[in-house]
Amino acid sequence: MSIAVALGVWELVARFVVHNTLFLAGPIAVARKAVELWSTGELQTNIWTSFVEFALGFAISAITGIGFGIALANSRKTRQYVDAWISMMYATPLIALGPLFILWMGVGVASKIAIIYLTAVFPILINTVAGLTSTDPQLIEVARSFGATPLQVYQKIRLPAALPFIIVGLRLGVARALVGIVVAEFFGARAGIGFMILSSAQTFDTASMFLGIIILAAAGVASVEFLKWLEDVLAPWRRAADSE
Repeated sequence: MSIAVALGVWELVARFVVHNTLFLAGPIAVARKAVELWSTGELQTNIWTSFVEFALGFAISAITGIGFGIALANSRKTRQYVDAWISMMYATPLIALGPLFILWMGVGVASKIAIIYLTAVFPILINTVAGLTSTDPQLIEVARSFGATPLQVYQKIRLPAALPFIIVGLRLGVARALVGIVVAEFFGARAGIGFMILSSAQTFDTASMFLGIIILAAAGVASVEFLKWLEDVLAPWRRAADSE
């Protein structure tokens, strides 16, 4: 309902307040542009290009972020050694590194995946470490007192307790990865949603620009909903606790 109201207000403002599609294209104009680009095949090409870059970059960041986070959670000395580097890289605006990746890796898919990876990996890494290191020590001691091995402690205690943190990290990583797509495709791209937004802005094609923004927003919503479903599957006790 709220989406329908927002679309209606958007269309009314575009038609009766702004009066100029150069500054604000309404949802009807955006829908027409989507049909036009779909009929030429341009929209499918841009969506598929960005999807491949996002899927590969985010998958690699999730695997390495969780894996490296588990390793850091097991070693306090290692955490102290790399913590400053992680903080520095997490705070660095990746748009400043975009030209460097193009210079090192060229204008192909590799440089785009590298940028998306770096934008997404640190929230996943930081939240994984936070989840694993904040497990209630009394639960761990109880498990050990019953003869649980270190692997069983991880499987039965630490990973389930850290799962909500990891899911939050993945959700933050999705948002940053979508930003990474735009940043990556602003530099030397030939296709993709970010490229479509940039080229549309340069040619004052406001409808195409809004279409690209809506596609990225929809991708973010779909990804977050999938992660919520994954959390419900992997941690059903959380859903039960929230319903009480």
